[in-house]
Amino acid sequence: MNIAVIGTGYVGLVTGTCFAETGNDVICVDIDRRKVDALRAGTVPIYEPHLDVLFERNVKAGRLTFTTELAEAVESAQIIFLALPTPPGEDGSADLSYVLGVADQLGRIIRDYKVIVDKSTVPVGTADRVREAVAAHASVDFDIVSNPEFLREGFAVDDFMKPDRVVIGCSSSRAEKVMGDLYKPFVRQGNPILFMDERSAELTKYAANSFLATKITFMNEIANFCELVGADVDLVRRGMGTDTRIGSRFLFPGIGYGGSCFPKDVQALHRSGRESGFSFRVLESVMDVNEAQKTVLFPAMLDYFNQNLDGVKVALWGLAFKPETDDIREAPALYMIEKLLEAGATVVAFDPEAMDNVRSRLGDRIAYAEGHMEALDGADALLICTEWQVFRNPNFKDMAERMNNSVIFDGRNIYDLDAMKEGGWYYKSIGRTTIEGGN
Repeated sequence: MNIAVIGTGYVGLVTGTCFAETGNDVICVDIDRRKVDALRAGTVPIYEPHLDVLFERNVKAGRLTFTTELAEAVESAQIIFLALPTPPGEDGSADLSYVLGVADQLGRIIRDYKVIVDKSTVPVGTADRVREAVAAHASVDFDIVSNPEFLREGFAVDDFMKPDRVVIGCSSSRAEKVMGDLYKPFVRQGNPILFMDERSAELTKYAANSFLATKITFMNEIANFCELVGADVDLVRRGMGTDTRIGSRFLFPGIGYGGSCFPKDVQALHRSGRESGFSFRVLESVMDVNEAQKTVLFPAMLDYFNQNLDGVKVALWGLAFKPETDDIREAPALYMIEKLLEAGATVVAFDPEAMDNVRSRLGDRIAYAEGHMEALDGADALLICTEWQVFRNPNFKDMAERMNNSVIFDGRNIYDLDAMKEGGWYYKSIGRTTIEGGN
């Protein structure tokens, strides 16, 4: 099939590349000429495991191309995917100006039947608004489809190529057949293509992400309570996770969720509820708890240093909101950095992929180390914000020799308590006993 993907952000680039991988001819559109030139030159602007391999193969084969001209991309396309940003406004609602703006343009330029697909995460009712925007100018038949993405950053290629399910919202048998044929190669192992109405498909994405955010947040509340009553959140988590009704995923406590999806989608669903006269009371609590959880370790750091962080040097491991990505949107590390700097501390950070993104935002307000061990040199404490694999089995003896104090504040619970005790560390994690070592 001939496919146009409007937008070359995270979702658009993964979508276009993976569709090209199954033999489709894909042309991706972006208004940023420098970005398009870089893509044409073979530069992948995001870090996502395995994406570079598929990207290079399909660009070389001529199945994946790029342009700044919308009309050029749309002319021969049978299916047009809208993978455009829907950033949250000040009130938490999704900004649909990019989506509706392109829809308006499409209505003016399409000359034959097209299937226009909302791939962006959008509020309930957006398909109707896109249909109206296209119809205002179109003189040919078209169909609007809602096809939300369920891509985990760090696993997006696998998620796209081997989806748990494909959700397609449409009210046209013609569009249903086109979309079914497009996705057949991705569901050969029997995972379902779920056809439904557009509004149900739109809500499915928000409901799924909001539920997962709620699960994470509930576990963080349990972890905080564990510390008050002397329970161990790891044991509680295992006891819960073995219940098949609950499952073990998304039960790991930490310093809150971040990224491009959970914060934005929870806010947008909550806002959509308010606009419809409905109060998502659970989501209100989720947002409040998660906001506080991002800096839950800061009071503990103040306590350890006798309420005075002025001049304290903190080594920080992990800047991305999760491992295997360079995405720093709503990353807890950024919230902790602001708290530490306000208190007079200095920060030396390391992240395998996200340092350039943080440098572009914070500049020289913090220092950046060449490696995770180098970040420890002369540090008074280590703060762990992201659970990259490289941090899991360090040389603790070398760490202690590099640092002024054997002190770790672990926001991701990656170390064993007994090992910390045996090594003589002061070790503060989430929902577990604090090891009172250190020097």
